[in-house]
Amino acid sequence: MNFSLKEFPFPSDIFGFLFFFFPQKVSCADSRVGDAKVRGISGGEKKRLSLACELIASPSVIFADEPTTGLDAFQAEKVMETLRELALDGHTVICSIHQPRGSVYGKFDDIVLLTEGSLVYAGPAQEKPLDYFSKFGYLCPDHVNPAEFLADLISVDYSSADSVSASQKRIDGLVESFSNQQESSTLFATTLSGEGESIMNIRKKTTVKRKVGWWRQFSLLFKRAWMQASRDGPTNKVRARMSIASAVIFGSVFWRMGRSQTSIQDRMGLLQVAAINTAMAALTKTVGVFPKERAIVDRERAKGSYALGPYLLSKLLAEIPIGASFPLLFGTILYPMARLHPALSRFGKFCGIITVESFSASAMGLTVGAMVPTTEAAMAVGPSLMTVFLVFGGYYVNAENTPIVFRWIPRVSLIRWAFQGLCINEFKGLQFDHQQPFDIQSGDQALERFSFGGSSIKETVVAQSRILLFWYYTTYLLLERNKPKYQKLEQPVTDDTQKQLELEPLESDPELTYEQVESPLPDQGKPEQELESSAPDPLNLFDLEGF
Repeated sequence: MNFSLKEFPFPSDIFGFLFFFFPQKVSCADSRVGDAKVRGISGGEKKRLSLACELIASPSVIFADEPTTGLDAFQAEKVMETLRELALDGHTVICSIHQPRGSVYGKFDDIVLLTEGSLVYAGPAQEKPLDYFSKFGYLCPDHVNPAEFLADLISVDYSSADSVSASQKRIDGLVESFSNQQESSTLFATTLSGEGESIMNIRKKTTVKRKVGWWRQFSLLFKRAWMQASRDGPTNKVRARMSIASAVIFGSVFWRMGRSQTSIQDRMGLLQVAAINTAMAALTKTVGVFPKERAIVDRERAKGSYALGPYLLSKLLAEIPIGASFPLLFGTILYPMARLHPALSRFGKFCGIITVESFSASAMGLTVGAMVPTTEAAMAVGPSLMTVFLVFGGYYVNAENTPIVFRWIPRVSLIRWAFQGLCINEFKGLQFDHQQPFDIQSGDQALERFSFGGSSIKETVVAQSRILLFWYYTTYLLLERNKPKYQKLEQPVTDDTQKQLELEPLESDPELTYEQVESPLPDQGKPEQELESSAPDPLNLFDLEGF
């Protein structure tokens, strides 16, 4: 996979992030990412690349799960600086982090402290958590990273049995205290005076998302699909070797067939196994790969990176050259070894028929991969479905003798149409040796016995093309129906005649009183009123506005 920054229309803030965060990737536009077997970029670069890919679409809400893991202290701080800038630009940034350095901790507006799944604190960051825990007698020593102090405070010390008991008792008390405060208060809110003003002073900036055109999406997706298909060296080598091995084995078994009466059955059998081998090879390759690729496509489409139409079309066109090479290789070896109809035009038609069949089988594999959840399920469903088409492929069951209930199956069997086209191409105009009047003297008579007499190669190719389009259209519908869906949050209905925000004291103290504060309208630019209390130095509360 290539990582090419210059191919994408980034918003200005995101491109600034990418250029600042790893300029070596911008200067070297194309770099192979690599995998477990192919050497590529380093682990730290992969971490930064994954973060950059998530920011390409400039999402309004950013969930970052441990964005600094695997990075050194310098790069970790640069990441948090960029996330801070994105938050100030109007993005909502929510991230989890473990043991941040002091400068990283200072970039957070609000924090939530969890221990063993329980809530210990939720409110403003900076000095507020220290003030909160100091009420319980836990003071942060001077010259100590506040983040490390908080992490130690809410962690269980397993160094000894006594330390485990003491730390667990401390944590249970903190959890219970915060839980009681939640029950005794209606809403946590951050005051907007003093330091609070600077915290909530978010620059109102409209992020312009330029929608990429259809053709631009197609060109970029086609380039990526071509890279994926052409660079899958191990898979392509295995497919090439299997095509050569199958052709050599079949050619050796049906070596240089003559024109005797027994050669008629041999030709039919060879053409049937050629159709089966081509279809199965293309099907198994697709069902083994596409379910894994679908997970990536669903995630990218959920982010609005591209539409489904350009993706499917680019995938189809990009796989044509490589997908056609394997049936062509198979036919080039098999045809002369078996001494099929000796005409260059017949050889070209033979290769063309099995190539179209290969594409139809790949399209069927895409449908199966889009229909089932896992690769294992696809590997079970795909060959089973192909076996049904094989039985009604025209060799084992004559189409005229098929029960009425199942007569629709031969019409949609890609193996049947491929086998029929190969038979017409091989037997048309061919003469056989005969000794008895009832012997088959010409290829036309052989076609009549298989009910292929009134057909043409064009008819079979058109039928296979229709099957190909049907499978692609079905794949499109399945992917469109099964795309990730998210529940939309509705704006709560507010009643101006009722209180919009009611604050109560954190502790049950009748001497403490708070003023009622109403939320401002969206078009008001003035800050909220400062919360006043008769009690000295009341505890500032957590602002849920914007969540």
